[in-house]
Amino acid sequence: MKIRAVIFDMDGVLIDAREWHYLALNQALGFFSLEICRADHEGEFDGLPTRDKLHLLSKREGLPVALHAFINEMKQRYTEQYIYQHCWPVFEHQYALARLKESGYRLAVASNSIRHTIETMLTRAHLLPHLDFFLSNEDVVHGKPDPEIYQKAIQRLELKPQECVVVEDNPHGIAAARAAGASVLEVCDPSEVTWSRIRSFIAQCEGDKS
Repeated sequence: MKIRAVIFDMDGVLIDAREWHYLALNQALGFFSLEICRADHEGEFDGLPTRDKLHLLSKREGLPVALHAFINEMKQRYTEQYIYQHCWPVFEHQYALARLKESGYRLAVASNSIRHTIETMLTRAHLLPHLDFFLSNEDVVHGKPDPEIYQKAIQRLELKPQECVVVEDNPHGIAAARAAGASVLEVCDPSEVTWSRIRSFIAQCEGDKS
């Protein structure tokens, strides 16, 4: 079946922001002498919405739920500081999205981050004009690994799951995309998100061996 759209995760795919989220949340948790260790971050927390991370901490560490709103607000403030310090355009990503758009593919972002963070990062990276739309964790009831965000993106594109490729780096996101029925291009980090790699994967999905 012909591929008609590419849906990107953002953090760790289009923007090298995974470390920013980790550091920002730990800064906010530091007010209450809490910290997510590196092993737990990489093994379970990475890629989850902040609200889900906080619920996990409440179960594990007894973090009062009443503190979630404050910690989340501080986390977003610290994240924004990292964005303005470190988020800049990357030519390979600009080129990849421009070529995909030029070739007639619909483009979207589906991220577990909040709407403001997504818009700020994509604007600073000069990627927003290439996209048809983006979805955040505020647009769904359940974040990844639940497939809801990818299902919603596919429905908004008015396409079948088999007509969509999702580019993901995180086990939670990969599980969500597969459960939604899309083909998944797995990457390790943003350096692997290139026009040539996406084009080759689309050809593979369409059965073109040339």
